This record gives sequence, C-alpha cells and structure tokens, in this order.
Amino acid sequence: MNPREIIRVALRALARNKMRTILTMLGIIIGVGAVICTVAIGQGAGQQVQNQIQSLGTNMILIFSGSVNAGGVRMGSQATKTLTADDAQAILQHVPNVVAVSPVVFTSMQVVAGNQNWFTRGQGVSPDFLEIRNWPLSAGSTFSQRDVDVAADVCLIGSTVSQQLFGDQDPVGQTIRIKNLPFRILGELQTKGQSGIGQDQDDIILIPYTTAQKKIVGISWVQSIFLSAISQQAMPTVEAAISALLRQRHHLRPGEDDDFIIRSPNEIAQAAAATSGILTLLLGSIASVSLLVGGIGIMNIMLVSVTERTREIGVRMAVGATEEDVQRQFLSEALVLSMIGGTIGIALGVAGSALVSHALHWNTFVSPLSVFVAAFFSAAVGIFFGYYPARKAARLDPIEALRYE
Repeated sequence: MNPREIIRVALRALARNKMRTILTMLGIIIGVGAVICTVAIGQGAGQQVQNQIQSLGTNMILIFSGSVNAGGVRMGSQATKTLTADDAQAILQHVPNVVAVSPVVFTSMQVVAGNQNWFTRGQGVSPDFLEIRNWPLSAGSTFSQRDVDVAADVCLIGSTVSQQLFGDQDPVGQTIRIKNLPFRILGELQTKGQSGIGQDQDDIILIPYTTAQKKIVGISWVQSIFLSAISQQAMPTVEAAISALLRQRHHLRPGEDDDFIIRSPNEIAQAAAATSGILTLLLGSIASVSLLVGGIGIMNIMLVSVTERTREIGVRMAVGATEEDVQRQFLSEALVLSMIGGTIGIALGVAGSALVSHALHWNTFVSPLSVFVAAFFSAAVGIFFGYYPARKAARLDPIEALRYE
C-alpha cells in the first residue's frame, strides 16, 4: 500500500467511532495547546525583561563610588569621594574599546514652572550620556560641552516631568526653577517607560554635571560614571582595564579593597535570561504531562481497536498482507490521530497565547521553534504509544484471527 492509501484507510478506520476518536485526540490537543501557550508566556516574559534591560543603554558599564572603612566601621556603597570627572576622562583616553563616557551626579529636586511644581529625580551628566543610554530626544536639542565647561543653567526633561509641568504645551524654550535658579529647557527626552524594577524612567531632569556639582549638590566629586563599550564581547576586558586604571589613579595598594564598584546591566540580563529559561522549561514540562496522558489514551484506544478488528486483521493476512503491512497500518492510524490532535492543539495554543496577551496585557511570544517542537513531539507520541498496539496486531495468528468472534 502506498502512503496515500495508508492514510486514507487510517482516516476511514478512525471515522468509524468519531466520538471515541475525538475524546482520544483531546489529550493531545490539550497537551500541545498547553505547551505552546505556557512557553509563549515564558518567552514573552523573558523578552520583556530583555527589552527593559536594553532600554537602560547599549553595552553599558556603570562605575559607582565604593565603600570606606572608618575606624573599623564600613560605611557602605557610595560612601567614598574619590571618583571624579578626571577619572572619566582618563578612562576615555586610556582604556581601549570605550565609545563614550559620562560622569553622573545624582540628586533630587523640587521643580517649579509657573503655578505648577513637581518633585523629581535629577542627574548631572555630560552630552555623551544620551548616547550611552541610547536615549534620543523627541523635541529640541541637547546641551553642549561648552554648557558643561561653563556650568550653564540648561536642562533636558523627561516626558513625565513635561506632562506634569506643562501638560500638552511644548516645553522646549520654557524656563523652570530649580533651587530658585532659572533653567532653560533645551529639549524633551523620548519616552522610555518603566525600568525592570518598575521605576518611571521618564520622571527625570538632566543637567550638565558641573552645574549639578557647583549649584545644586555642592560637591567636587561624582557619584558614578556611565560608559559604553564597543561591543558586549569587549566588556569583560574593558571592565578589567578600568579596574586597573582606577586603582592606579586612586593609589590603592595591592590587597587593598577597591574604593569603587563596577557593574553592568548585562549581568542582570544574563541572570534574567537564565531565570526566564528555567521558568519556560518548568512551565513546558508541566504542560507536557498532558501529552503523556494523551499518548496513554492513544495506546489504550489502539489496543481496543486491535481487539475489535481482530477478524479484519486475519482477513488482511489471509489475502496476502504481511506483518509489516499490518504494523504499518495501525502505526499510521496512531500517527494520524496524534498529528490531527497536534494541529488542532497548535491552533488553540496560538489563539490562547493571543487571548492571554489581550485579556491580561501580558507579553507573549510564539516562536516558530516552539510550534515545530510541539508538532514533532505530538508525532513522536503517536509513534511511541502506537508501536505496541501495532506490533501486537502484526503478531496475531491469521488462523486464530479468522476464528475470532
């Protein structure tokens, strides 16, 4: 028998008991649909975390002021005052594969515009900060290096600050007051949304770091240095070179603790990717139990079918069918049963993923690979659980089969 004839006969045999066939396929349908839906939710969550990490910046490395030990008392992170803008300039000049560097001064500020006011986060930065954070402007222009050199009273505002102070008006060119100093708004930052920890990234004002040092905070050091490496592959080498350079500049003896901390969002991204992968694997494993149950159902129904069709098997063998022909026929029926169920399950899984995304506002992602794997395993379940009934049918004694009532 050719493959087309085998499939036709298999479909005809399955159609004899439509309800039994549908109930048997139900386990495969639920299993495949659950696997695709749960994997889509897991991959969607992982993709959302990756997007949030990427929104922080491209190949970004963060340097924070470290701890200090005063009389045996460790003061915690960001307690030292040894990190300076000159360190940032030295990193740009002497560390290979560094694209851009920006000193950063953190502060908080009450901002007033007309009869409106808003409490927000402020950061003193250099013009390269926007390149490091991969943060374009939606309107206006950024400040220049000259503004940094003269500690100019200019700023860039996030979309949240713009909405709170100016509503639907264009903020570019407007004047706001920070600590009773008038600052002219040069531009508005493009909306970034929430960070991975739920912080509103758009609730921020950027000013030249020299302005923040001299007029807002009153310090001569910087609390952090943001920089961007040329590629992710170069980041470990860049971090090692920065550590060696800063230890030399800060006159730290061998064995003495660093007075700075180097971090990278890539570390968070890798941890998040590992967590997402484990979550996806766990959800997929739980859902795959339904596939196992569906496979047991296929084996059960095929064993019943062999018993019901014993006389038919005897007739087939009497007219010349070999053991291989009988085995192939029953194996084909199990395979067709699982593939039809798998196809319906894939459609329901994709639809279920879309429904979850729409109803619960969760990110879901149905990858072609997950669809292929689900189809492959549904076929594998049919072959694996259909083999024993098919083998049992093929080994029936033709004479005994013909006598079977």
